[in-house]
Amino acid sequence: MKEDMKEIEKTNQTFKITFWAKKHKKHITRKAMWNNLCRYFKSKDGVPCMTYYDLDNKGYRTATTTWKVNL
Repeated sequence: MKEDMKEIEKTNQTFKITFWAKKHKKHITRKAMWNNLCRYFKSKDGVPCMTYYDLDNKGYRTATTTWKVNL
């Protein structure tokens, strides 16, 4: 898993991300890309977050709490 995360951090690397979508109340998988605007961080409440570029919806999204990445 850590190897996948290191590989993703290469600029313009594409991958699939699966996460729980509160809005849809189900797991969703999206095609994504890592670029210089993407990042990992913790919210003010200490929740882990990852901002990525969503290739399906053509915009930036942030996954929170837990997510799974596949190259």
